[in-house]
Amino acid sequence: MRKFFAFFFVIALNIGTIFAQKDAQTLPAIQLKDMSGKSKDMSDYSKSGKITIVSFWATWCSPCKKELNNIHELYDDWKNKYDLVLVAVNTDNARNTQKVKPYVDGQGWEYEIVMDVNQDFQRALNIVQIPHTFLLDQNGQVVYQHSGYVEGDEIALEEKIKALMAKN
Repeated sequence: MRKFFAFFFVIALNIGTIFAQKDAQTLPAIQLKDMSGKSKDMSDYSKSGKITIVSFWATWCSPCKKELNNIHELYDDWKNKYDLVLVAVNTDNARNTQKVKPYVDGQGWEYEIVMDVNQDFQRALNIVQIPHTFLLDQNGQVVYQHSGYVEGDEIALEEKIKALMAKN
């Protein structure tokens, strides 16, 4: 009987460690290129000291584009109020990457755009579907994430941002 309880104690401890690690998630050190071809270490966004939004999208993904367009309408205000940065991670494959810059320029997005052509960054974060959005606090910890997009998700995201500001 004692071994039985010891076994479950060890299992519970391991599960607790897994959840603690998940709560302490930061961005992995993976190199991606921006639209001009400059290499970016994605873990640097965890070290910026700013609230950071990381949004995965593709040119073929209508909900992705809708989410980023709706955030675009609020982005200047958010930058001023919350001193945050948004990184839009494009997951188009190599055949479709030539569509990214014209689309971004046409939308007038002022986000930092990086290209995850091989989906290495996407896999490292265990993202199954896009759009997928992460919110990092000023310490670079993932504090919120959601998959998919429903009209108004940007309002819920702003509420999470306000809560982070209230903590500091």
